Amino acid sequence: MKGIILAGGQGTRLYPLTVSVSKQILPVFDKPMIYYPLSVLMLADIREVLIISSPEHIDLYRQLFGAGERLGLSIKYAVQDRPAGVAHAFVVGADFAGHDPCALIFGDNFLYGHGLTAILQRASQLRRGGLVFAYYVSDPTRYGVVEFDAAGSAISIEEKPQNPKSNYAIIGLYFYDGEVVDIVRGLKPSARGELEITDVNNEYLRRRQLRVEVLGRGFAWLDTGTHESLLEASDFVQTIEHRQGLKVGCVEEIAYRKGYIGAEQLLRIANYSTDNAYCLYLKHLVEQSGPTF
Repeated sequence: MKGIILAGGQGTRLYPLTVSVSKQILPVFDKPMIYYPLSVLMLADIREVLIISSPEHIDLYRQLFGAGERLGLSIKYAVQDRPAGVAHAFVVGADFAGHDPCALIFGDNFLYGHGLTAILQRASQLRRGGLVFAYYVSDPTRYGVVEFDAAGSAISIEEKPQNPKSNYAIIGLYFYDGEVVDIVRGLKPSARGELEITDVNNEYLRRRQLRVEVLGRGFAWLDTGTHESLLEASDFVQTIEHRQGLKVGCVEEIAYRKGYIGAEQLLRIANYSTDNAYCLYLKHLVEQSGPTF
């Protein structure tokens, strides 16, 4: 399975922070925001990644990740010239995705919880249909909302409804089979002129090929698109890391523990600085033995 990170947009809700920098480059505690969605794809055993961003920001990601070999990945880049909807990512990334299964994640999504790795690894085995995740929220009118029947099966998904049929929002992480590019190409733009990801999900639902997995209370899903939520996410990561002494969303650690890179490469990355807590953490990993996640 391949993976796409949608890191476009102007980030206007984060003005003035985003006047001169892409939102997904902003820090969430000790890492760029985009590290967290990338870590989700890596935990799903996805090593081929496409980052989509705006023309003025795409080079920031090239500078940050290069071709991905530093992390044992293959990272490519594509430009989305204008806001055209989440599903438009599969138009921009059509050559990259081809007819292979492909995951899509928002560049400003933060997901954390016990057992997440196992859930993601199962999801990446998908070969037919689609898989999305639902999460209970207090303000469902901001999201795509899923309606369940009495048996717990999804029967409808509605984008930002005024009268939500449930409190379960579809989070910004989607797994699809090799049909997704063709499905998106067959969509008509919505009233706001965009290709809606909810329409993709509803097409899979119409085909009876969409699975909706509910993430329970033990998971944290945060949208880092406002000043308040950005601060909340940073505080959350700082609290977990301070309490455990283990990092959240550390892509270098994931690459090392999965065997994508060896100790020599990890130490090469860590030598970026001799008095930086993040680099010291990476050096310490080489001295440890056994998995920690």
